[in-house]
Amino acid sequence: MKQLEDIVVTVANETHLKYTAEINDTIDMASKERGTGIARRTDEYINKKMLEGKAIIALDGDHFAGFCYIESWGHDNFVANSGLIVRKEYRGLGLAKAIKYKAFELSRNKFPGAKIFGLTTGLAVMKINHELGYRPVTFSELTDDDAFWKGCKSCVNYDILQRTNRTKCLCTGMLFDPAWESEFQPNKKS
Repeated sequence: MKQLEDIVVTVANETHLKYTAEINDTIDMASKERGTGIARRTDEYINKKMLEGKAIIALDGDHFAGFCYIESWGHDNFVANSGLIVRKEYRGLGLAKAIKYKAFELSRNKFPGAKIFGLTTGLAVMKINHELGYRPVTFSELTDDDAFWKGCKSCVNYDILQRTNRTKCLCTGMLFDPAWESEFQPNKKS
């Protein structure tokens, strides 16, 4: 039986390039299983993220278990945690949460003042995001960087995004703003 404590969740590097095809195949399978879009990236794009130290990989020994990457938008004012995926046989262990937390930490370290966001159709990811301090937002609160939205083209639901002029889709937009950290201080006296 697979156990979370046997899995290493780490920042990916050049030694992990051998998993690229498997990562993309896992993204495709999960998208088909869920009947919703997970945008596939090119192998070159996934490789670049690993080489830049902007990806998180989970390994059970030499076996690929999960993945996520970060990318910055709008002159580094926004960072997206994207492509979160866990192989089917590793689901239910808390691995998605471990990967997401590591990606969040990487985002905060590399882009400390940036707003962190994601698009998801998955309830589990929404719950994890909520634990990290994300809030659901309208798409207008996310980056307006056209390059980000082009990444949605490979999603099966892209036509919805186009028809609504990028205001709605089946995904939920979620945002973490570092400014929110100082908003709520329960022991603060006026």
